[in-house]
Amino acid sequence: MGKIKSFKQEYSFDDRLEESKNIIAKYPDRVPVVIERYSRTDLPEMEKKNRLHLSPGKALFVFVKNTLPQTASCMDSVYETYKDEDGFLYMCYSSEKTFG
Repeated sequence: MGKIKSFKQEYSFDDRLEESKNIIAKYPDRVPVVIERYSRTDLPEMEKKNRLHLSPGKALFVFVKNTLPQTASCMDSVYETYKDEDGFLYMCYSSEKTFG
């Protein structure tokens, strides 16, 4: 099995920018998000239906630009603070609080 390419590696900047604009135009009350599994975590990959099955007692941490956003933060606030220049908010999930 080969290494999985990240979204940024798989698509050009122009393609990502166009896609984020299309998403915002089609769904103005939503934000374009890409969430990927941290390479060093023991958590499984997300299923195609954006589901992640965790065993009981397993913690899930979501990072944005190597930081753990406050849990009370609204998604639109996180998006405006951390969105990439291509218009997407890139998030990474792991089972550990530390990143790096």
